[in-house]
Amino acid sequence: MATTDNPFPLPDKLGPTLQRVFAYWEGLERRGNEMPFWDDVKLSALPDLSDRLLLINVFADPERFRLNTVGGAFNGAQAAELPGKFIDEVELGGGLKFLRAQASATVEARVPTCYRAASFSRLLLPMWGDGHIGMLLGAIDRH
Repeated sequence: MATTDNPFPLPDKLGPTLQRVFAYWEGLERRGNEMPFWDDVKLSALPDLSDRLLLINVFADPERFRLNTVGGAFNGAQAAELPGKFIDEVELGGGLKFLRAQASATVEARVPTCYRAASFSRLLLPMWGDGHIGMLLGAIDRH
């Protein structure tokens, strides 16, 4: 799935949490479409992973990303304060490092991306809606 131009390519093998979320995302694809529609995602389908999931609303022209759902594994206690905020308005520490760059790359490349740090890996998956990529589904796996 990764291209040579993707600065956040998927590794050859994803960790178990990221693999589960990736398989869920693939299962949402409607026949003939290159990616799922954002309104098909139901986080309740992965209840045991709720603290490791992330939903980001994508806005175009200008490109901006608003945090919709942020599991506690991403940024601990601060995670509860983040939904509804744009990522360019908050400090991106912990499991949110380089999130803006990865989100932009995911939208531009139109493929799943993975950011790997020493202590975690983060997966972002594009989803279609309203004529463009309208949302990103994310997951984090701590090492």
